Amino acid sequence: MTDKAARLVMMGTGSFARPIFTALLEAFPQGVVGLVTQPSRHTGQTRSTTRLAGQPLVTLAQSHGLPVLQPESINTPEARAELERWQPDVLVVAAYGQILSPQVLAIPRWGAVNVHASLLPRYRGAAPVAHAILQGDTQTGVTLIRMTPQLDAGDILAQEAMPIEPDDSTGSLEARLAELGARLLVEWLQRLHRGNLPPPLPQDPAQATRAPKIRKSFGLIDWSQSPEYLERFVRAMQPWPTAYTFLHQPGRPPQRWIITRLQVGPEVPENTPPAPPGTLLLPEEAPPGFPLAVRTGTDRLALITELQPAGKRRMSAAEFLRGHPLYPGARLGPEQEH
Repeated sequence: MTDKAARLVMMGTGSFARPIFTALLEAFPQGVVGLVTQPSRHTGQTRSTTRLAGQPLVTLAQSHGLPVLQPESINTPEARAELERWQPDVLVVAAYGQILSPQVLAIPRWGAVNVHASLLPRYRGAAPVAHAILQGDTQTGVTLIRMTPQLDAGDILAQEAMPIEPDDSTGSLEARLAELGARLLVEWLQRLHRGNLPPPLPQDPAQATRAPKIRKSFGLIDWSQSPEYLERFVRAMQPWPTAYTFLHQPGRPPQRWIITRLQVGPEVPENTPPAPPGTLLLPEEAPPGFPLAVRTGTDRLALITELQPAGKRRMSAAEFLRGHPLYPGARLGPEQEH
């Protein structure tokens, strides 16, 4: 490359992209020439995981005097023409939320670089962090790839691993991965400027796994799973769409619960009558100190330690039971049981 700074356009949305955009602005204050992000949505409206749409990155760009493009689709002729006017050398893409057409990928002189929150080729797709937690992985990481029309299939430009902590939620892990991705990207762009990049590494498609988008309905808890899976599920669904279930008690309407903390419990006590998954033990039957114990698909209990009943704040299991006693036959499951 020449001594002239590369013209960089950031394409991203929300809390994963913000540290990356911030790092670009700090490392290349003369190089960043614009932001492409999703249209601003109503306050509080979320996309998947922690990715709040619209405004946070817009505010950051405007504070630096940068132009902002927020098309419903970046692939329309009008949006492409606006992007072309910025004459980017590199597109930096992080959690943008739209598939880029070959025509868009052809605009930057040196291509588009995607900051992906997994160790590719593992977890290609929109929700790599949640799926890594769900699968019980002990590590994940960030991969920089040169973007191609195929989803997350481009050559690897840089990659670094990070441990998954036992109490990580999607939100906490994604926040750390964003900081790692910001550092990895800045280092790669600096090496690009110096002209001493290592050769890219092709991905092995035989090793590829998928991480499809998490939808709101996915948060419904399936109590027939093992408690180990359920513990990971609760963490993977935070902060969005959250893990939820419905309390059914005789003679009462279903009550929606968001489960915010859950632990793997002991085996079902001896001489406890058989019961389907989702059945709640009465507090006097539950392990000491864990009054909300749930039957699962194995012989081991799941212990709810924190929940948020519909219309209420988060509370411990003991707090909930002080005002909401359980009755024989109490069970958890979908709102409409078959």
